[in-house]
Amino acid sequence: MRYDIDGAMLQTLLPSVTAAEDALARLDERVLRSVVGEGFAERSHFFDAAGALWVAGELVHVEDLVLHDAHMDSRAPTHELTISHSVLRARRRIWTGEPGWALGVAGLATLTATGGEGEGKAQDAKSLAAPVEADEEGEDEGGPLAAEMAEIDALLARSHKLLDIHTGKTPAGETAVAPARPNEDPLGLLGDDEWDEEQRLAEWRSVLPLADSLPPVLGAVILFEAWERIEPLRRQHWLGGLLVASQLRARGKVASHLFSFYGGLKLVRHERRRARDRATRLLAFLEAMHLGAAAGLKEIDRLSLARTQMELRFRGRRSNSSLPELADFILSRPMVSAAMIARHLRITPRGALNLVNEIGIREITGRGRYRAWGII
Repeated sequence: MRYDIDGAMLQTLLPSVTAAEDALARLDERVLRSVVGEGFAERSHFFDAAGALWVAGELVHVEDLVLHDAHMDSRAPTHELTISHSVLRARRRIWTGEPGWALGVAGLATLTATGGEGEGKAQDAKSLAAPVEADEEGEDEGGPLAAEMAEIDALLARSHKLLDIHTGKTPAGETAVAPARPNEDPLGLLGDDEWDEEQRLAEWRSVLPLADSLPPVLGAVILFEAWERIEPLRRQHWLGGLLVASQLRARGKVASHLFSFYGGLKLVRHERRRARDRATRLLAFLEAMHLGAAAGLKEIDRLSLARTQMELRFRGRRSNSSLPELADFILSRPMVSAAMIARHLRITPRGALNLVNEIGIREITGRGRYRAWGII
């Protein structure tokens, strides 16, 4: 499939491209110069993670995602909530990396868990896979449980390697965990021979030179449209929107934060996002960027107003007051609870409640036993 843009289609897309370019430029400038820019960037991770599941047809409450991220779940996490938290972790990993890291081979290998970067301390993998040595009493290695113990050791070794890959701590020079061979996966539960993800990723990366030759916004929507058509990953299809945000950051269009593409895409009707006509899809993606930037500007206004109101509360307080730090924490989360405040400020829950009453933040739960506050 060809992904180039002819003259007729470019003339159709030009007004939407211009509107999206202007909206993203205004948003980037506001976030860069705003005192609540860091809080806005952190909050956008949560809203975009929930928006990614919304686009996929699943509903995840942002409040549940915040509590799950803080390891304070009020109930057992659902499968959708776990996926949404994976999106949240991936966004944070992309944001902490270099601007173009996620679009490179090493970045995609880390995000898709197909390889590691070689960061962190080197671990002795051979010792993990080595059999358990006999103790000082001369334990019989050929005992009745020797085979079972060997299988457990091998399972632990594979688990350690997978954890190292997900956390980016795979030792330099060490090969990634090899995929299951057909005879080891007779039911096809771990992979699909007819769905070559490496080949599909390579095909998608071949569109990057074309995207780099176009204006940043137009190139980003071309990449996302190619991701939707090629479908490189079956279990991480949500990664496409994050790579779009990484492309905008790498091109310098939105450098102050990682743009919430899914936050704007969920505001576009499904019929337009999944239309058969390519021009309609590209217009829908451009509109998603425009709507996402407009929503970001409104969010900046809300956070700035809330910050001004909270500053009136702790103005004139002593220099070691915890209220300014509490204000920054509230601005960085869609919602906070007393337990989250107590952990972040290292105070008692009773002290957290007293600080919340002093700062005057709005309560959003209305419950007696479980209370939470936030800026909405």
